[in-house]
Amino acid sequence: MRARVEPFGAWVRLDDGTLVAIGRGAAERLGLSGGALWREADATRRARPLEAHVAVTSRCGAGCKGCYLDARPDGESPPFEVITARLVALAAAGVFTVAFGGGEPLVRPDLGELGRAARDLGLVPVLTTSGIGMTDERARELRSFAQVNVSYDGEGAAYGEVRGWEGARVAERAMRLLAEAGVAFGVNVVLTRTTFHRLADTAQRAASLGARELQLLRYKPAGRAADLSYLATRLSPAQVDALFPTLEALSGATSLAIRVDCSLVPLLSGHVRDAAALARFGVLGCEAGRYLAAVRIDGDLAPCSFAPAAEARAEGAWRGGAGAAWATDTTLEAWRAPHDAEPCASCVIRSICRGGCRVVASHLGGALGPDPECPRVRAHRDAEEQTRAERA
Repeated sequence: MRARVEPFGAWVRLDDGTLVAIGRGAAERLGLSGGALWREADATRRARPLEAHVAVTSRCGAGCKGCYLDARPDGESPPFEVITARLVALAAAGVFTVAFGGGEPLVRPDLGELGRAARDLGLVPVLTTSGIGMTDERARELRSFAQVNVSYDGEGAAYGEVRGWEGARVAERAMRLLAEAGVAFGVNVVLTRTTFHRLADTAQRAASLGARELQLLRYKPAGRAADLSYLATRLSPAQVDALFPTLEALSGATSLAIRVDCSLVPLLSGHVRDAAALARFGVLGCEAGRYLAAVRIDGDLAPCSFAPAAEARAEGAWRGGAGAAWATDTTLEAWRAPHDAEPCASCVIRSICRGGCRVVASHLGGALGPDPECPRVRAHRDAEEQTRAERA
């Protein structure tokens, strides 16, 4: 068991990897003591990340047309010692899970060794891959990871329509090899206008290949996707409105565990009214710069993998108490600040959603305001426009 004391009590990671928040009483019964943290309220204290996304390379030859990193064949792969130094800093900050990404992490011959290094530091390593470069030997090396997620946006030509290259067979081969090696794996599906109506078929195919989890990701305007093509690729308003019932139907039709990324939470606001229920099931909105951090390929911190770099560096960001760079950096502070604007200010799931995806908001509106694709935000703005029209 690994634990981290907090003002409310503690975060505890169980042997199966589950992360649980417990109160002070339960923490004391486990032999944990908050000391000054429990005696003195500190209004300046900032949440430290529970999970960190670590770019281990910016090298990839796939050329996906929506790549958030704009990864290229001649990208960087920092030395093993550089990556491990960043892992040491994250472990010292109390991070529990590190998600390795890129680029294509399989271009690193030391990937399995990096996973073991993370384990030795008490971290739980997970990995995302397209499957390019997967072999029997590489699959066995990935046993050091708690889970590997394979990017899989559909069977056959459906994958190519989204990514711009025919990678379905590569992904499916990687899944077969991971299954044979006994490595737990899931699939990441990016929700677009093309992939949305094929979700049931995609889930069925992934389950047949041995996947245990379906992680649904929102298409975000970052990297190569930060142009006009985003508007034609993102979910349509009708698909956004159908997202919650689609997830309900899918959960009853597949054996896969279904997860949604934080940026999808605001798109559920038209159907969900109970923030406490979302919290109980571990569904959280934007945690960028709070319980989530990203370490870029150059070592700079960012609120999330899709966000601009902060001035803070991974090494040393949490040293110095309330004055640490993690707590005082202006970029991080702006991204974690809650929205005071309507309709977020009065939204019943505000405490969970936290205003929606700031990547989308900054791309479409030029500011870190309410998520413009949220159904409640759309309805609020439509009502404002109607009121202005009536007054005119």
